[in-house]
Formats: sequence, C-alpha cells, structure tokens
Amino acid sequence: MTRTASIPTIDNHIETDAPRAGARGWAALVVLMLPVLLVSVDNTVLSFALPEISIALGPTGAEQLWIIDAYPLVLAGLLVTMGTLGDRFGRRRMLLIGATGFAAVSALAAFAPTAGLLIAARALLGFFGAMLMPSTLSLLRSIFKNRDQRRLAIAVWASAFSAGAALGPIVGGFLLEHYGWGSVFLIAVPVLIPLLIAAPLLVPESRDPNPGRIDPISILLSMGAMIPIVYAIKSLAVEGPTVLAAVWTLLGILLGALFVRRQLRTDVPMLDMALFRRGSFSGAILVNLLSVVALVGFLYFVSQHLQLVLGLSPMTAGFALVPGMVAMIIAGLSVVPISRRVPPHVLVPSALVFSVAGYLIVAFTTHEHGVLPLVVAFVVLGIGIGAAETISNELILSSAPAEKAGAASAVSETAYELGAVLGTAVLGGIITAFYRGALVIPDGLPQDAVDAARETLAGAYTAAQELPAQLGDSLWNAAAAAFGSGVTVTSLIGAGLVVAAGVIAAVTLRSGRMH
Repeated sequence: MTRTASIPTIDNHIETDAPRAGARGWAALVVLMLPVLLVSVDNTVLSFALPEISIALGPTGAEQLWIIDAYPLVLAGLLVTMGTLGDRFGRRRMLLIGATGFAAVSALAAFAPTAGLLIAARALLGFFGAMLMPSTLSLLRSIFKNRDQRRLAIAVWASAFSAGAALGPIVGGFLLEHYGWGSVFLIAVPVLIPLLIAAPLLVPESRDPNPGRIDPISILLSMGAMIPIVYAIKSLAVEGPTVLAAVWTLLGILLGALFVRRQLRTDVPMLDMALFRRGSFSGAILVNLLSVVALVGFLYFVSQHLQLVLGLSPMTAGFALVPGMVAMIIAGLSVVPISRRVPPHVLVPSALVFSVAGYLIVAFTTHEHGVLPLVVAFVVLGIGIGAAETISNELILSSAPAEKAGAASAVSETAYELGAVLGTAVLGGIITAFYRGALVIPDGLPQDAVDAARETLAGAYTAAQELPAQLGDSLWNAAAAAFGSGVTVTSLIGAGLVVAAGVIAAVTLRSGRMH
C-alpha cells in the first residue's frame, strides 16, 4: 500500500510567539556545545597532525586519505539511523551513550601503532559520533520552541564548530610540539567528562511520542546507499576512473533508490521523504553540503601548505588560521538580526560571494607570497561559510515537525559529514593527482625516495631530509612547486562549488523566508 506523503506544515507565527526558554535552556545549550566543539577540534587537529602521522606511520596516499575519511564515512552512513533511534529511544540517552564510547575509543586511537589500526579506530569513532551530532541539534529544537530564540541558539551552536576549529590548531599545535601525535586524540576525554556529568542535570529528555517500529531493512539500505558512493568517490580521487568505482557507484544508487522506495511505501517511514519536497529543506541541505566541501577541502591543502611548503610549526600554522575562524563565528552571529529582514534566497548567495572571493585569492596567489594571502583568503572564506551555515541549519530544523527533529537533524548532519568526506576525497584527491602529474623528479634519486616523493607531499619532505643537501633541496623544490600548481587548480574548483551553492540557494530558498 503506497502511503500518501504530506508536507509538514510549520506555522512560523505560532513558533515566534511560543514560550521562551529560561536560564536552564541556555545552560543546556552550553552543555550541547561540548560535543560540537570536540568534533570540530578533532577534525582540525587531525588535519594539522596529518604531516606527523604520515612521517610516523608511513601511510600510502590512499591510507592518508582514509585516516581523514574513515570517521566521516561511517558517521555519514549511520546518522539517519541514529537520529531516528534518538527520536524513538530518547535523544539525550543517545547523546550520553555516544559520548561514553567516543571518549573510550579516542584513548585507543591515541596509541594506534599502524595506519591500519588508526583507520579502524577512526571508523569506530564514527559509530559513536553518529549518536552525538543529531542529538545536539534536535535537542535544541525541543528546548528552544520560540523561533527567534532558536535562531540565535543555532547560531551559537554553529559557532561552536568554528570556535572548535579555531582552538584545534592552537591546542593541537601545542600538543604536537611537546608530545606525540597521539595526544591530539586524548583531548576528547576532558571535553566529554563534563558533558556526561552535566547533561543529565540540565538537558531534558525528548523523543517522538508516537515512534514507528524499527525497520532493520531501512537501516541497512541507508548505510548501503552512503558507503559505496563515498567509497567510489574516494577511489576515483586516488586511482582515477575504474570499473570497480563504477560498480560501487551503481550499487550505491540502486540501494539509495530502494531506500527511497521503501520510505514512500511504508506507513511509518524511518525518514519522511515529504520533507524533501520543501525547497527550504532540500535547498538548505545542498547548501550545507557544498559549503562544507569547500571549507574542509580548503583546510586539507592549506594545512599542508603552511607546514610543509612554508615551513611553519603546527602551532604557528594554527594561529595563522585563527582570524578566519573568528570571522566565521562573527558572521554566524551577525547574520541573525539581518535574517529577520532579508530573505534567505538573497542573504545566503550574498554571503557566499565572500567565500568565492576567498578561493580566488588562493588561486591567484602562489606560495612565494608567504602566509598573509592565505590568512586573508581564509577570513573572507569564513565570512561566507559562517553566515550560510547558520541560515541553512535553521531552515532545516524549522521545516520539520518537532517530533521528527532527530531525523531532520540527522539529514543535516549527513550533509555536513558527507561534505567533509567529499572535501577531502575530491579536492584532496584532485590536488594529489595534480601534484603527482606536475612533480619533476631530479636525476640521481634512489628508487625508494622516488616512490615516497610521488606518493604524498609529506613523503617528499621525509625523503628530502634523508638525502644529501643539494639533492634533497632539488627534490623538495620540485615537490613544493608541484604542490603549488595543484593548489591553484583545486582553488578554482572550490570556487566553482561555492558558486553552485549560491545558485541553489537563490533558486530553492524562496519558500523559507524568516518572518
């Protein structure tokens, strides 16, 4: 029996006049920012720790990408499932289970002896992380029923991503300069312990009062649709077009189609597909996705450029990115009063113009100009991303009924994490491909040095340090020049993705005006 889907109707006037949260609600917001800070710190720290991890564990180019991507890949595959389970069993309960597991596995990841075991630990972190993220955003929906308050709460919540990303390089830089790379994973423990103590006291439990049955087939189909597609994208980025990549893509599309078909035919779906018929919902999801691709891709190659090409220490490189992170926070908070007067289909594209400009600054500035152009570029990029993310997240939550907040939040977080995977796999893969194609190997290099240099920029750095001075300098200069050419091309592609996000916002967000 085919279920007739109906688009959820949200009365913005009623939400604006809804009861306002008191001091306990804002205290709960502070608690819910802790896992958000942790995840963003973790992502930024890992990008900065990657050069040291590459030197210590000697991963291949594919393993290097997997160290970054194993976490968001598993996370993206499970977010919809965990969000739906939170709606059923309790969002606070899922948050506490996820926090406990995340802290324990982080401690294990810190002592991983091989690249393979580190990738496995990152995958397990993705499992528990999938319990954390939908819970934080959906709990805000239940705590802040007044839309004006919720808009501000989401801006603060979103700013926690930027704040964590700003703190990550500084804290991580300090740890990397004084301790081993494993120390960057241990910071999860002191962040999550306060959460486990305060959440039961301050954060109210919430769930769907009429949850549907658990559908194992839908759970498997949702995971099966995400993982093959992301794996295919990674394979294309590293190895180029292959038959195997095409097979994985077709498998993911097929399973995705079966998932959608099942949701449309079941009486109580795991994910209400009618949400996607709202332009404000589906458009905001795509804006989230493309914005995060642009941001994570930027951080992936800029962190290597600052440390390896320009020779900055991890901490100094972290400080170089702090102005951009601060700009992202300020933009996310400043856009709240503006959004009451300017419709999102005008506001979001206008904000993203800044992000396009940031990428163009990088594209037309070579590494010979030093650190300043990269700092300016990230400030400009951050202004656009910070404003766009605040508006898009608020539209996603407001488009869904309160009892389905977990599932809606999970879709938003899926877009975020898929964007993180694509940012590393696509933009990271493109810059790796251009690096390998442009690298001119000097004559007289031993074969092991040639192999290491062609694999990654960190491999070239390590090989150059072990060679006689003149030969090592020749190899490193060639590697730095090759990487710089890849940065130019990748930046232009990143700018194109942001332009696409702006066009989508202008076309689809007309129905999501904030009154």
